[in-house]
Amino acid sequence: MTGNTQILRILIQHPRLDAAAAPAFRDEMAGTFANRPERVLLDLGQVEFIDSTGLGVLVSLMKQMGPGGRIAVVGANAAVRRLFQITRLDTLFVICDTEEQADVTLG
Repeated sequence: MTGNTQILRILIQHPRLDAAAAPAFRDEMAGTFANRPERVLLDLGQVEFIDSTGLGVLVSLMKQMGPGGRIAVVGANAAVRRLFQITRLDTLFVICDTEEQADVTLG
């Protein structure tokens, strides 16, 4: 998919991405990420809580994208943003305030 600048938009509708919900979410995303999208916008606006299992699924999705893949996260509440910062995953994922900012960042 080299040269593809299309951005895949995914709204996560799980209020929690924890040990109980993460496996189902991973299974939902399996087909979507099988095509190895290069640019993904994850809308976490409905996600209230993420634990290490949920973060692990997000990292796994990033790995499936390949070396040029980029994921922008929008809509994350303060607690979720803080978790990305504490785990330093804010260096792997692009954390954006708006979809417009994510569009520009992902290009």
